[in-house]
Amino acid sequence: MEQYVLETSDLTKTYGNYSAVDGVSLKVPQCSIYGFLGANGAGKSTTMKMVLGLIKPDRGSIRVFGRPFPQERTRILRRVGALIESPSYYGHLTGYQNLRIVAKLMDVSESQIMETLEWVRLENQADKKVKHYSLGMKQRLGIAMAIVHRPKLLILDEPTNGLDPSGIQEIRSFIKSIPEKFGMTVLISSHLLHEIEQIAEHVGIIHEGQLIYQDTLASLQEKGGDLPLERIFLEMTGQGRSL
Repeated sequence: MEQYVLETSDLTKTYGNYSAVDGVSLKVPQCSIYGFLGANGAGKSTTMKMVLGLIKPDRGSIRVFGRPFPQERTRILRRVGALIESPSYYGHLTGYQNLRIVAKLMDVSESQIMETLEWVRLENQADKKVKHYSLGMKQRLGIAMAIVHRPKLLILDEPTNGLDPSGIQEIRSFIKSIPEKFGMTVLISSHLLHEIEQIAEHVGIIHEGQLIYQDTLASLQEKGGDLPLERIFLEMTGQGRSL
């Protein structure tokens, strides 16, 4: 039986009469990159925030590493890294100082801090104040802060938003190498299929709060026959003709 790092069952969140997330059951395989696809407002961020305990679900269950969440919240979150929406940092501190704050909380060694800075290619900017970083550098620092303690699950919410093409390519390259280099599972959200298809093997598509597809990208392609993946995605989410 395939082992899942993250499983949700019937995960639901409503605001008044609006269902932000409606009965979502995710299954994220171990050491995979799982692309969580959907238009803006489809429910991606809300789902991720529930998985991290930032929002309380109205219904449903969450298991991370086979353990119930939030019942074992502290134990689970020590093995999870996340970058939701935009990085949180102290602009008046350097990149190294920001990373050291996180590392101290997680009891991470000095050598691991430097290794992480080198991996995100910020070692030459480590002593520069973050307020002077470019957007791409801030995103790389955010990823560094999320992985410095070497979590087993990394959750990234639209990490390439606002970046120029070279910045997107750089972040994409980092993410693609994470499972092999660190043995981590990555859950990454995006509203762009062409971004996800370049790095992920497994995909879940959420539309108006409901999970309408979950399987491998290869299976999604088989579902659409000769149609390009982008066209299949548009059709499944009601932005093109129905399949």
